[in-house]
Amino acid sequence: MPSLHRTSTAGHLERASGVLASATIERMQERLSWFRGMNPQDRSWIGLVAQTFFAAFVAWFRDPGRGPIFTADVLGTAPRELTRKVTLHQTVEMIRIGIEVAEERVDQIVPEEDVPRVREAVLLYSREIAFSAAELYARAAEMRGAWDARLEALIVDAVLRGETDDAVRSRVAALGWSESAPVLVVVGSTPEGDPEAGVELIRRDARQARLDVLTGVQGDRLIVILGGETDPAKTTSRFAAHFGPGPVVYGPVVTDLMGASRAARAAIAGYLAAPAWLDAPRPVGAEELLPERALSADETARRQLVVDIYTPLAQAGPVLLETLAAFFENGGSVEATSRMLFVHANTVRYRLRRITELSGYSPSNPRHAYTLRIALTLGRLHAHQAATAH
Repeated sequence: MPSLHRTSTAGHLERASGVLASATIERMQERLSWFRGMNPQDRSWIGLVAQTFFAAFVAWFRDPGRGPIFTADVLGTAPRELTRKVTLHQTVEMIRIGIEVAEERVDQIVPEEDVPRVREAVLLYSREIAFSAAELYARAAEMRGAWDARLEALIVDAVLRGETDDAVRSRVAALGWSESAPVLVVVGSTPEGDPEAGVELIRRDARQARLDVLTGVQGDRLIVILGGETDPAKTTSRFAAHFGPGPVVYGPVVTDLMGASRAARAAIAGYLAAPAWLDAPRPVGAEELLPERALSADETARRQLVVDIYTPLAQAGPVLLETLAAFFENGGSVEATSRMLFVHANTVRYRLRRITELSGYSPSNPRHAYTLRIALTLGRLHAHQAATAH
């Protein structure tokens, strides 16, 4: 039971609590620019918090056994609103000003012999309130973190399905995504051990590089969507170590998140086909895996090989395709190819350079030659099917 003397002192404090709250708000108005920038309704709400702060202090002083409370008792009816509108740093500033006002005016409120005890109580109460505030904000941050993770997973899933509608725009805006940023999709295995720790490292590196990031763990596969970078190889190399073992594949850069489903499909197809290229670099672009993707029944890759490689060569005339086929049949020998085609070796060299210029692939490069072989085969099949269809 509280003593009569403590109850009497608490009565003095209770009668002055309104004055203390008003003085605190006035001082906040003088010192805190963020408070002055609030709209009248929010300032009024903060005023209510200040009043509740002093009322809760009086209740605790009257009966210390209750313990200081910094939940709905102090924050009013909506603690979640406070954590959204006012930062933890700003909350500490409010507490500090409230303490300052109480210490300055305590000798005007209670009898002189009670001043030291009340000042000590104010310091103790404010310390406990500060700890409780930190705990409240930490709890809110954890809840937001869990909510953000679920929202990220929903967005990544929608991107993979190609359902990037206005609802996705709204959700991604809630996560602070830059609407106009170029987008890159990266796929790799889920980090070993604690997957969330690996994902957090990716988020940390993205923040340091000032990139937007969305992540989604799908079983043993981790999808990472990055916004704001146009150099895919350089960017992906920064994050590759945070994936689990095995290939890390990035798709083509697209203009915005709404077009990321195409990049995601390419990256996933590349990730599934990558084991066929034993010496593939890590990370590797989905475009570099076109032959493996085509052989694994990726229709997009087959179409790309025909449209981007075979068709430009075919449109340039039959001699380039004839030279390319002969070059492969002769084991990459320029001299043997020239004899087979009854042309000078320099003519073969010129045609090979034209093939490189038109396709972007050099027949003398073993990896490029493999891609050109697959494109040549698919192109012939496509041309035959088109001819027989007519």
